[in-house]
Amino acid sequence: MGRYTQANCRLCRRVGDKLMLKGDRCFTSKCAFERRDVPPGYKGVTKRRPKKSDRGLQLQEKQKARYTYGLLERQFRKFFAEAERLPGITGENLLILLERRLDNVVFRLGFAGSRPQARQLVRHGHILLNGRKTDIPSCLVKSGDAISWREGSTKSEYYKILAQEIEGRTILGWLTLDKQKLVGQIVNLPTAEHIEVKFNEKAIVEYYSR
Repeated sequence: MGRYTQANCRLCRRVGDKLMLKGDRCFTSKCAFERRDVPPGYKGVTKRRPKKSDRGLQLQEKQKARYTYGLLERQFRKFFAEAERLPGITGENLLILLERRLDNVVFRLGFAGSRPQARQLVRHGHILLNGRKTDIPSCLVKSGDAISWREGSTKSEYYKILAQEIEGRTILGWLTLDKQKLVGQIVNLPTAEHIEVKFNEKAIVEYYSR
């Protein structure tokens, strides 16, 4: 399976925006984007970013979405094709499909500090979907699905720390979480109003429509 293997902080610098790919680290002084918010390769010569054409701005928004959800171009293009086939507004359909990914739901429930960390939890078999181990991060959840932890994983040090810290985490309205048992449930599918993103989905549709 293809995946991005370079430093995540380079992606934030490349698109000129903080994408929160490192979880809590992004709020500290160690954040690479805060220390050097110029594209990779600029070597500190200038703080000014080159002006982009309309096409360049559309590409930038598409890349922001890809980097945010951790997808390669081929994977992202498949999601967009599926969004086009669904009834309704393509941009909103795309956002909803991306939010329904299992790794994203694990992140939204507060089980992980970032989507890359959530993807790792899923791939390593720590997460159960409706009581069955599911190690496919791109699996799409549906209304009524339950997300829980594998019994063996509840004995890990990570789980014990999470159980103590989960109280302070905010859960989006389309999800519920039993903070005692650490079991989440999909109340209903997300809508565009429920989704907090740092990219323009309309620009992505325009990019692929040309």
